[in-house]
Amino acid sequence: MTTSAELGLPALTVAPGGVATTTLTVRNDLDIVEAYTLEVVGDCAAWTTVEPARVSLYPGTSETVTVRLAPPRSPAARAGEFPLGIRVLPTEHPELVTVPETTVTVTPFHELQAALAPRRRRGWLRGRYRASVRNLGNAPGTVVLTPGQAGEELRFRVTPERLRLEPGESGELRLQARARKLIWFGKPASWPFEVTVGPEQAATAKDTNGETAAAGSTESKGSDGKGGPAPAEALAVVQRPVLDGEFIQLPIFPKWLLALLAALLALLLAWFALVRPAVRSSAKQAAEQAVAQQSATPAPSAAAPGGASTAPGGNPGGNPGGQGKPGAGQPSSGGRATGPGLAEPGTGRQSSATVDVQTANSASSTGSYQVPHGKVFDITDIVVANFQGDQGLLTITAGKQTITTIALETFRNQDYHWVTPIQVPEDQAVTATVTCESPGTPASGKQAATCHELLNVSGALSDIRQGN
Repeated sequence: MTTSAELGLPALTVAPGGVATTTLTVRNDLDIVEAYTLEVVGDCAAWTTVEPARVSLYPGTSETVTVRLAPPRSPAARAGEFPLGIRVLPTEHPELVTVPETTVTVTPFHELQAALAPRRRRGWLRGRYRASVRNLGNAPGTVVLTPGQAGEELRFRVTPERLRLEPGESGELRLQARARKLIWFGKPASWPFEVTVGPEQAATAKDTNGETAAAGSTESKGSDGKGGPAPAEALAVVQRPVLDGEFIQLPIFPKWLLALLAALLALLLAWFALVRPAVRSSAKQAAEQAVAQQSATPAPSAAAPGGASTAPGGNPGGNPGGQGKPGAGQPSSGGRATGPGLAEPGTGRQSSATVDVQTANSASSTGSYQVPHGKVFDITDIVVANFQGDQGLLTITAGKQTITTIALETFRNQDYHWVTPIQVPEDQAVTATVTCESPGTPASGKQAATCHELLNVSGALSDIRQGN
């Protein structure tokens, strides 16, 4: 006495997501009524059922049940050949258990899930992206990215070139999009591109719209679950997903900078066309006035007692501005001073003196005007002429007081005026010290050999009062 069971097919083939069936026939060869429990064993047990799972048989009778195989379309149903067994367990005589077996072949399928992050990049020359890929198929495979751009303005590089994934495994590939040339000025340029994700050496075909897809594959693009468009990093679960990306190339120099450079160029042209000729003309006029003032200095006309001549202003020696006294109005280290309008003693009238300083290149010179003995000079105005456009340093002092220190290249004509005069006592001097770094170019257009500055000092020259 025994229990016999037999499967209807010696081998089965089933596709994930599909259903395959076979039969199991159970026969009771005992002399008693027996109940049998039918249980699936093996790798296919998770997705195989027996209907019904329990039968009762009279002696010498048999019954046929249905065995249904429904592997899911997921990585859990691995592709390959697997044994399938049905354990037939008698209730009264469990020692008579039997396990008929068959072979089940699960066919492979390929399905990928992919996402591109970020979808949009900005940059001057290149943008970097990450492509996340998951193998949703039931067989291992090698994944490759195939980027493309319609106008070929971009070049692409994928790292690594290929990615091996087991069923259910995820991985990441890095994508770099690089523009072929820089944009120096103008507006940003937008370069959209597509990235096809698929198994290596997969056969492709062109559909009726000219789009590339895997042979026999279908697309289902992700959405936000509310009927609207997919978000920027939406997933595309297809056999060969096609991901959309965009590289926005920025110009090196923004548009506002171009406008600023144009404005600066216009100002520079206006300077050379209008302002610079006026400065040269003013410097030239100041130089001509200084030369004319020196030429108009009167010569000695009468002899003073003791054989000394007397010039206007009552200064012995015939030198205006007290040049007859030792050191008065004389230049120091290359400068000279004249005072054609100095006051007679006791008059306190307006007077002026010009200090002319000529300095060799990379040297320093000082010119001065010395206040005569018994006089006080109240300075109200100073005019400085740098008519050649020299470069260097000018320091003006009045007695023991430094009035100013100024760079020559910052001016052509400079004037100072005081409501409260600067008082210079007798025998002290107004000096102009020039350090020449580079001689300039006068109105003649030929660079000068030396630096040449003129300092005109104006004010009231008065006698020292009694008791002072």
